[in-house]
Amino acid sequence: MTRLFTIGFTQKKAEDFFRLLTESGVNQVVDTRLNNRSQLAGFSKADDLPFFLRAIGGIRYRHAPEMAPTQDMLDRYKKLKGSWAAYEDEFNALLAKRNLVTSVSIEELNDSCLLCSEHEATHCHRRLVAEYLRRFYPELQIVHLK
Repeated sequence: MTRLFTIGFTQKKAEDFFRLLTESGVNQVVDTRLNNRSQLAGFSKADDLPFFLRAIGGIRYRHAPEMAPTQDMLDRYKKLKGSWAAYEDEFNALLAKRNLVTSVSIEELNDSCLLCSEHEATHCHRRLVAEYLRRFYPELQIVHLK
């Protein structure tokens, strides 16, 4: 069985975030954020997160902007209050256009964790990425960490 975890960092203390990752057996965090350097990212800023992951849990870090939506897509959904259904359709089309499955192997996905900012996976692109990948790798078990 191949496990692919997802996690959001908002509404979590650093202690809880890193505990969830280490207790779950995550071996790599795949950062799916378009902007991973924001001051609002706190402990999950790209300049700090790889160090924390390695030091606290021996966890590797990879930034994967090919798994992120475009800024225009984010703006239409968040700033212009677009519908989730429209965002989901547009993002799934983008993943297909990018042929995302060619940039990640099933071996790399095993015990990896897709990271984004949203607290819940329900309305987050990390869930869509995980579900897209499961279409190609049916043995993929998706686990959303809360």
